Amino acid sequence: MSQDLASQRLASPGFVEIAATTAFSFLRAGSRPEEYVAAAAFYGMGAIGIADRNSVAGVVRAYVTLKNPDLPQVPKLLAGARLVFEDATPDVVVHPRDRDAWGRLCRLISIGKERAKKGECSLTLADLLEWGEGLLAAVMPSRRFGREIEAALARLAEKRPGDVWLGAAMLRRGDDAARLERLARLSQRSGVPLLASNEPLYHAPERRKLQDVMTCIREGLTLETAGRRLEANAERHLKPAEEMARLFRDAPEALAETARFAERVVFSLRDLEYNYPHEPVPPGKTPHGHLQDLVRDGLKRFYPQGAPRKVERLVAKELAFIKSERYAHYFLTVRDIVAFAQEKGILCQGRGSAANSAVCYVLGVTAVDPAEADVLFERFLSKERSEPPDIDVDFEHERREEVIQHIYQRYGRHRAALVATVIHYKPRSAIREVGKVFGLTEDVTAALADTVWGSWGSELTDAQVRQAGLDPANPHLAQVVRLASELIGFPRHLSQHVGGFVLTDDRLDESVPVGPAAMEGRSFIEWDKDDIDAVRMMKVDVLALGMLTCVRKAFDLIQRHSGVSLALSDLKPIDGEVYAMLSRGDSLGVFQVESRAQMNMLPRLKPNCFYDLVIEVAIVRPGPIQGDMVHPYLKNRKAPELVQYPRPGPPHDPDELEKVLKKTLGVPLFQEQAMRIAMVAAEFTGAEANALRRSMATFRNVGGVDRFFERMVGRMVERGYDPDFARRCFKQIEGFGSYGFPESHAASFAQLVYVSSWLKCKHPTVFACALLNSQPMGFYAPAEIVRDAREHGVEVRGADVAVSHWDNALEKRPDGELRIRLGFRQIEGFRQEWAEALVAARAYPSQNLERSLPL
Repeated sequence: MSQDLASQRLASPGFVEIAATTAFSFLRAGSRPEEYVAAAAFYGMGAIGIADRNSVAGVVRAYVTLKNPDLPQVPKLLAGARLVFEDATPDVVVHPRDRDAWGRLCRLISIGKERAKKGECSLTLADLLEWGEGLLAAVMPSRRFGREIEAALARLAEKRPGDVWLGAAMLRRGDDAARLERLARLSQRSGVPLLASNEPLYHAPERRKLQDVMTCIREGLTLETAGRRLEANAERHLKPAEEMARLFRDAPEALAETARFAERVVFSLRDLEYNYPHEPVPPGKTPHGHLQDLVRDGLKRFYPQGAPRKVERLVAKELAFIKSERYAHYFLTVRDIVAFAQEKGILCQGRGSAANSAVCYVLGVTAVDPAEADVLFERFLSKERSEPPDIDVDFEHERREEVIQHIYQRYGRHRAALVATVIHYKPRSAIREVGKVFGLTEDVTAALADTVWGSWGSELTDAQVRQAGLDPANPHLAQVVRLASELIGFPRHLSQHVGGFVLTDDRLDESVPVGPAAMEGRSFIEWDKDDIDAVRMMKVDVLALGMLTCVRKAFDLIQRHSGVSLALSDLKPIDGEVYAMLSRGDSLGVFQVESRAQMNMLPRLKPNCFYDLVIEVAIVRPGPIQGDMVHPYLKNRKAPELVQYPRPGPPHDPDELEKVLKKTLGVPLFQEQAMRIAMVAAEFTGAEANALRRSMATFRNVGGVDRFFERMVGRMVERGYDPDFARRCFKQIEGFGSYGFPESHAASFAQLVYVSSWLKCKHPTVFACALLNSQPMGFYAPAEIVRDAREHGVEVRGADVAVSHWDNALEKRPDGELRIRLGFRQIEGFRQEWAEALVAARAYPSQNLERSLPL
């Protein structure tokens, strides 16, 4: 919030802006939805209307901002859209009056998206007339409007009498008074009331330059060539009631009409009631009763000798919570998807927080045994978090599409779609785009972009400009850098999430617009995972993992050649030989610990139990490294009896952090520990801790953790903690802001670390063959995998036209041991159809082989 804007704060509720265009109109506006809400609150507006171009993508961000305790007042949110048509109809700003009208708006936008290519929306006035019941509509005249607006007003007013307005804006273009007079006469002739708006493109006038830059990026122009495509002045900003009253002093009724418009809107995003799919619940059963039955069966299957008391207590506790929060349907839906995969022989495993759930284990969703691991259900679900469950399930990367298409078939495309991902501007893309707009040459923008390490940050510094061999004091260059820094974090476009599905019992496209994705057979909604959480809709992540493909192929080879059938849960992480192999750094091809950094860490850590693998997975990550936690942990591991836990000053409990840090020898390594330190050592409230957790869980997204620095470090120092320790804790949290890694996530991955290590240790021939057949994946090329296999005593024979197939295969040697026969897939440039034709031709030895191959 700028000083100028804050100083103009008013209390008058006489004007409501209904047509604010936000950054979610993508390259058409210079302010975010959150900024409009904050500005409206400081201006004292009774309501603010968000209306993006054929979209409601930004309304949830505005809705969440209403909960900001720093707002001086909470304006009413009008969640609507600015409809832009293909048939020369003027733009129409619409706001749904009630929940049913919201559903029709979402259907209308979805229909337009279905007709157009990804990212576009094709609508006609006939569509609005068909789906417009309950939509309050303001027709917005173009710069030089003609008879087309009168025709549109007449048709809309006839179809929806009393629900139509004529928009009027005073944008100081020289003809404002005459234009307003024309609009007033048109209003009288059509019987449609006049409604005032400034049609803002940014919340404050200082954003005008950024909006000009966005226009140039969108049109592929420079500032010198953009001409009249740019706004003539900086008047398209959110204006307070007093300023609007002065502008519309000749038409005060247009100002009053905005308040009447807002009063008629009773819809709120709170009205979106989510309904879980009914399919996973058999007829005649309740959701919770069916879940209890499945859990009971799972306990018998996983613990045939009887479940340990620890597991029984965990299951009882979790089921009670699930019943109180009515989450049974969610667990049944996830289990339904996992059951399909298991039925089709597709290997899968729940990851992330689900590893903290005993119920997830006995349902077959996760392979982390609660009898062996230290699970904490509260890290997965709790009343304090007040969010719906979120379970990520990994499937074999070669067969995930089968699962996705099953979801579409089972639930229908009108009830199932992927979540969106908002693609934001990052430093490299921002400096390149803004540089082009200002006419900088490619070599200059490339030099600036090359100074940015990685892909995230909040600004471009003078030091980076100097590093590029340029002068930061140059006014032209300084403006480029300033505007590029402003652009960082702005949304660029929507894309589909890698696998996050939203499933509903009723029509999904009546809760949020749905449109086609770039990939054939996919569709996705306009909201991302944070938006989904905010409106409490269910999401299931259907993700792909190459190692699961490798493990499944290895299990198949073992069964084929030795008759032994294996599952992930069969391999208990207790084999000393496996840990000895890892302690030597012998981990090429092993899941998560095959990088050079991990290979160097393994001999230093010397893992000898499952929890050591959990730490190994998490420790070579930006969080612990950035927080300088790695060396202190390794030092404490050598002499655990000498560990000293950080302590506050009196009168605080000196042992308050020991419970938090004991498992990791006094050093915070996991996201959950960082959050607990904030709550215990910095006395964060539940709401503050939840906000911190969300910021840590936001992978390379806007709204990082830096705003918590003073609060956390300051409070820890006030309570007597060493300032250096407090700063290192926060540095670790900043690392999580770039790449979060909670303990539960590490535990899920550690399970696959052990399984893949066990295969490499006990069945090196099988493991190498399966790994080669699962490429491309991992760090190493096939030649490296073959070299490593040979060093482990595996015989590898080259591809042979007489015996090889497309995939690599196992052959029995004369001594009964197995060896690898390389497949045709390992020959660069060799096509799979050639291999299949060649293999087929072997059945007819007399046939001319050359004529058999489609070369």
